[in-house]
Amino acid sequence: MSVRRVRAFTLAEVMVAMAVCATLCAVLVPAVRSASGAARTARCTSNLRQLGVAAFAYAACAEGALPAAVIYRLDSGVMRTIAWDFEQTGGSVRPGPLWSYADAVPEVQQCPAFDGPSTFGADPWTGYNYNTSYLGHEGSLPFVDAQGQVHDGWSTVRAGLPTGAVARPSRTALFGDGGWRGGANKFMRAPMNRAEGDLALVAAGTQAFRHPNGCTCACHLDGHVEIIETAHRGSLTPESVSRAVTGFPDNGFLSDDDAAYGGDE
Repeated sequence: MSVRRVRAFTLAEVMVAMAVCATLCAVLVPAVRSASGAARTARCTSNLRQLGVAAFAYAACAEGALPAAVIYRLDSGVMRTIAWDFEQTGGSVRPGPLWSYADAVPEVQQCPAFDGPSTFGADPWTGYNYNTSYLGHEGSLPFVDAQGQVHDGWSTVRAGLPTGAVARPSRTALFGDGGWRGGANKFMRAPMNRAEGDLALVAAGTQAFRHPNGCTCACHLDGHVEIIETAHRGSLTPESVSRAVTGFPDNGFLSDDDAAYGGDE
């Protein structure tokens, strides 16, 4: 009976094979990551486009008014937060004004490129923010006046602009990738601080440039979605605040002035 001999690999051959595998991995892994990043960006732009459609559908039923950014109300002594995406009462979360206009698909309110908790209550979906400085109505926290009367909700609201009052809808951001040094944010702030009066609050309402090549995505008031490459510090934002609050340049404004948000250049 003959015995067939099988030649084993030599050490040199094994080392050559390992080097080839390492080279292939070095070439293929970045390509796979790039493809994965591009897929997340495509899904993100689709989500933002759907949020824009939902906001326009809401405005069509509300005489041109976009959803409120946030309104606070006291119901039987319990705080009720009515935000643009979700309503919260205590630790309970339920759909907000845009959900019913987004084909009841709440996942469009989650940026696929962001993996982290909300920094505003218990929102289950996060990563996007909404133009609060110019477009969304914003109410202050409830307070009691000198006569003992409680003020909340619409009695303290700062009204946003109706859709027809914006001069350059194609350049006015509506929704975008929200981000600051602490994670995500849901209220988009314009850098000139005309509505808030609080530069630190404004510096925390920036955009996250987290997509491939340091880009961010934004849906504009005319419905188009744009991939934006340049993060701006903001002409009024001190470098110390930009570094400590915003986390610039990983996060930043869409323009140094309010031109990208609905304000004057």
